[in-house]
Amino acid sequence: MNIPQTGWTEAVPAEYTSPADEQGSVERLDYASKDYVRDESDITKTAYVYTPYGYDESGDEQYNILYLMHGWGGRAGEYFDFTATKNMFDNLIEKGDIPPIIIVSATFYNENSRTDFSSSIAEFRKFHRDFEENLMPAVEGKYRTYAASTSSEDLKASRDHRAFGGFSLGSVTTWLQFCYDYDYIRWFLPMSGSCWYYGTYGDFRFEENVDFIEQLVRDENLDERGYFIYHAVGTEDAVKSQSINMAEEMLSRKIFTPEHYVFYQKDGGYHDFNAVQEYLYNALPLFFRSDDSAQENTSSYTADTPISDVINDPAFGDWGRLIFPVDEGYMSGETLGDLRLTWYSNIDPNKTVEICNYLKNHADTAFYDIYTDEEKAADPDKADTGLFFFKGDEGAKFAVCNAGGGFAYVGAMHDSFPHALELSKMGYNAFALIYRPGWDTANEDLARAISFIFENADELGVDTSGYSLWGGSAGARMAADVGSYGTAYFGGDDLPKPAAVIMQYTGHSDFSASDPPTYACVGTRDGIANWRTMKSRLDNMSALGIPTEFHAYEGLSHGFGLGTGTVAEGWINDAVEFWEEQMK
Repeated sequence: MNIPQTGWTEAVPAEYTSPADEQGSVERLDYASKDYVRDESDITKTAYVYTPYGYDESGDEQYNILYLMHGWGGRAGEYFDFTATKNMFDNLIEKGDIPPIIIVSATFYNENSRTDFSSSIAEFRKFHRDFEENLMPAVEGKYRTYAASTSSEDLKASRDHRAFGGFSLGSVTTWLQFCYDYDYIRWFLPMSGSCWYYGTYGDFRFEENVDFIEQLVRDENLDERGYFIYHAVGTEDAVKSQSINMAEEMLSRKIFTPEHYVFYQKDGGYHDFNAVQEYLYNALPLFFRSDDSAQENTSSYTADTPISDVINDPAFGDWGRLIFPVDEGYMSGETLGDLRLTWYSNIDPNKTVEICNYLKNHADTAFYDIYTDEEKAADPDKADTGLFFFKGDEGAKFAVCNAGGGFAYVGAMHDSFPHALELSKMGYNAFALIYRPGWDTANEDLARAISFIFENADELGVDTSGYSLWGGSAGARMAADVGSYGTAYFGGDDLPKPAAVIMQYTGHSDFSASDPPTYACVGTRDGIANWRTMKSRLDNMSALGIPTEFHAYEGLSHGFGLGTGTVAEGWINDAVEFWEEQMK
């Protein structure tokens, strides 16, 4: 896959939960089945089927299909009860994130079943028979999928176009569907749950359950035939340990490579449908890839990826070279894992890999020129500038992050990209500026970048009120200067000043009564930017009535970035709270 094997889910943009212009339809489907738990007597069951906008029963277009299963006490149609989720399906299709798809919200409960826990377990353990013998033939005999007929042979032949997912006990059902119905299904989405092939809760025998899955993959040659499991859970989910233990066991086996198994978590996610909606949003664009496209996308970046491979990746066009310092004399290392930047400490290889994969996955919208071709021709140095965009929620406020580098180079990979990525995860629209080194040119580029964002706010989907400027070292000086003097002073449009300036480790000492509210942090062992200088500036600003907040982190040296694994870890959350206070 072109995403890391493990990571964090991205939030569903607000616009995806609003009604789409092109809306699909949901209808009830009753079908004949049997009571497989008891005496196999004839019963009638119900499912609800979503068909995409433009679906025509008399047409000849074929559709991929996704079956979804509820959790304990749920019911058929549950996934369509949540308007935001139904809207998300419509928007994913309308915006081209996924092809038009048929979605079935089914149930493992029989018509006459109780919904106590033990009965639920008995029902979902037999559901694979209902799926094979009744539900799948009933649905795909009526709706146009890739199955040529409802014969077992034709249903198996169309497995590449069929997916199954479920939440909670529906996730357990999904794992069992993999165990029993791998011949019919290629794509799986277990959400908050582990495999219970052996016993309730898998009898906590995660190793044995994974042994079974591994042997199944080998015996049925599933590596070659193709399968993909997107496993997800929230960090605050009450039963997250089952998923995490299952994932750790899966990830310990070399056979489960990224093109076959990934595990993603929702930061702050609970055991609820808000989390389910996010898992669906992240997983569905990865489903139903052709063998050719799957082969093309099997190589995500890793710590062992050569930096040159990222720079020269065709996905980036001609701007891949701007991801790393244009002047290579300020960096060292051959791979992403051993990247080093002059004047910086605490570089996190995992974050470097995550950023590069994010940029590749969002290459179509990740970079914007701030100067025209004519301007770059007149001043060739302007060719080495641009805005990297880490998109948050549609219509959210924006921040511009500016890396340091002593006005000699731009250390974005450690000093602005990570900040922008984390801000986007919080829902804010964040930009990281690549500027021309030099005090005057850097400030000119920042003023131009802010003007560009204001000019293109509708296209970018950002709210221009209450924006913030961020920076570390030289980048902090830029944020402070433009914040103090305004964009027009440096050749940009005459625009409002930022609501807040967020600064890290700089010796900048100038201040005035017109300075914006300012947050600052630095290490007490910074040999470049003395913490006392920063504190003195903010104290003077506070005396003028300007809101400020200052943090000095014991023992940290210059350029700690996000501070991951240090006493400064989490400072960005404090900074965002400060910014949010200034928005009020």
